Amino acid sequence: MSQAQTIPELMGENDVIDLLLRQHALIRDLFDEVERAAEGERDEPFRRLVRLLAVHETAEEEVVHPYARRKIDGGEEVVEDRLAEENEAKRLLTRMEKAGTTDPAFPANLATLREAVTAHARAEERYEFVRLRAETTEAERRAMAAGVKAAEAMAPTHPHPGVESAVKNLLVGTPTAIMDRVRDVIRDAMGGKG
Repeated sequence: MSQAQTIPELMGENDVIDLLLRQHALIRDLFDEVERAAEGERDEPFRRLVRLLAVHETAEEEVVHPYARRKIDGGEEVVEDRLAEENEAKRLLTRMEKAGTTDPAFPANLATLREAVTAHARAEERYEFVRLRAETTEAERRAMAAGVKAAEAMAPTHPHPGVESAVKNLLVGTPTAIMDRVRDVIRDAMGGKG
């Protein structure tokens, strides 16, 4: 997958597992891009990384995790472990976003975040995705892919620690997503500042 590939280009995926695996690869590519960027050029790729992580996790929390809880044996425990990982990553990402890419701790925090996100993705792939693929039908995975795409279109674009359940995302997510997207438009209109 090329670094230029974006979420809209992934929207053609019809199997939820394939969609999420390709997003995991895109997240890894974005980490590479942020790491390679010179200090003064990190803002834009970091904003794209933050946005992708936020919408990706929200969609998993709203669609994939609830389904996994019900569908796979031991799903409750598998999902609870993933939600704890997501919360920790959101907390670090929130601190990093507030501090900005010129913060002296940014490179170290980025390395810590990358390690946490990579470990989380591996755990999802091993404990959740493999079992979902084995224990669901193609039609179920297509339906979940449609749900993930819809959730991502409406998801907040910034991390919100403590909002890791489908219920919390549905109650808090829409107003938060609207505020996030307005904030993004204002920041972009101001030339990326703010």
